[in-house]
Amino acid sequence: MLRTFIATLAIALTIVPSTWAATVVSTGDGDTLRVKDGGKTVTIRLGCIDAPERSQRPWGQMASDRLKQLLPKGQTVTLREIDRDRYGRTVAEVFTNGRSVNLQMVSDGMAAVYRQYVKNCDISQFNQAEQRAKQLGLGIWNPSNPLQVMPWQYRKRR
Repeated sequence: MLRTFIATLAIALTIVPSTWAATVVSTGDGDTLRVKDGGKTVTIRLGCIDAPERSQRPWGQMASDRLKQLLPKGQTVTLREIDRDRYGRTVAEVFTNGRSVNLQMVSDGMAAVYRQYVKNCDISQFNQAEQRAKQLGLGIWNPSNPLQVMPWQYRKRR
């Protein structure tokens, strides 16, 4: 019976994402930041979204600037771990004041939903946000200057 309980607990712990607070140290591109977690600085990849690469001008810089606005240095954030990426980084949904920064980046047209890697995110919310940003012509969806190549396609071509 104890073995069954331990096995069930182990499975439950792998299914339920862990959540913790951290402090923003810096932002990188539009879907990466560094936080102080305890005594160490760790890199966080925003899950379920993909922002343009910095070299995808002007969208990469716009996405980077927007993330910096949303997550200024010293900001306390709540991280909800989704996964680990192939580089060992924590992939997380990042919250400030109870609101998802990941979702905000999509809503603002600064990132696309990364459908290939949507895990433990409310896909319907993310899809609705992206659709609305497209309809409004925001950011990467601006009809006069749209992003021509999605970030995941751009990286494959490099």
